[in-house]
Parts: sequence; structure tokens; C-alpha cells
Amino acid sequence: MDWLGDFDAYWAWFALGLVLAGLEMVVPGVYLFWLALAALATGALTFAFDPGVPLQIVNFVFLSLIIVFSAKRILREQPIASSDPLMNNRMGRLVGQTGTVAVAIEHGEGRVRQGDSEWSARGPELAAGTRVRITGFDGGTLIVEPLTLIAGAGSDLEVDGGTAAPTGD
Repeated sequence: MDWLGDFDAYWAWFALGLVLAGLEMVVPGVYLFWLALAALATGALTFAFDPGVPLQIVNFVFLSLIIVFSAKRILREQPIASSDPLMNNRMGRLVGQTGTVAVAIEHGEGRVRQGDSEWSARGPELAAGTRVRITGFDGGTLIVEPLTLIAGAGSDLEVDGGTAAPTGD
């Protein structure tokens, strides 16, 4: 163990902090980042004050607890807002889109084609081929309503609530 005689402990804490920060990029979640900050702070305190190893470990544990619980409280009070809240909500993205009834909606249920996909749908009695607007969803089932075209205005405009809007699958 004589080869550890010239070893400075703060380098181990800095290395641990960098390893934890690197693992944060690989492992999902935001937990290792806070431990990395605690390890880097412990390394800085070890560099400045040179405490013994037991005190360094106690310092790391307490800094970890303080940083993790502080971050948890701050993020609970001020959550990070997404620029695209529907990013992972495919059904939510379909609301407002138009589609075509693929299998007639009878007794309130049928299938609707939207884009290159077919979805289970609920709505009023509609024949296959009828254009519909998706108004919502319940689980994996779309909720639809019929879409009426403006007479004489061309087939590229549709009425929705009294305003004309271009079609778009």
C-alpha cells in the first residue's frame, strides 16, 4: 500500500464526479447528476481542507442528501416545461386532424383511417368513406364527428364550426 502514499484523495472525488456525470448521459433519469455534483463538491472541499477519509465519506453522503432533496423540492415547485407536451402522446397529436371512415361506424363503433394508420373509432352512425374530424380519444379509441364540405367552394376546403380550413390527413 506504499504506492498510495503520494495519492491525493481529491483526484479520486473529481474522477468519481466525472464518471457519475458521464453515466448520467447513458442511464435514464436525472439522479446520478446530483451525486456527481456532490462528488465534485467533496473533491473541492478535500482539496481545500484535506480532511481524513472517513470525514470525506460523511461529507459526500450529507452533500448527496442535501443536493438530491433540494433538487427534488425545486423541481416539484418549478417543473421543467416541455416545448412540445404532446411529443410522446400520439393520440393527443391526432386531435383536430381529419380522417376517413374505413369501416362504417355502426352502433357507435367502427374504424377510421388517418394518414397511413387505421384506428378504432367511436361516433355517430357514418358510412365508409365519410370524412371525419377527430375530436378526442378514450384509451386507444378515437372519438370522431362528421365533417361537412362547403358546397361549391372546391374539395380542398372543409367547414368546422363555421370556419373554412384546408384539409390535411
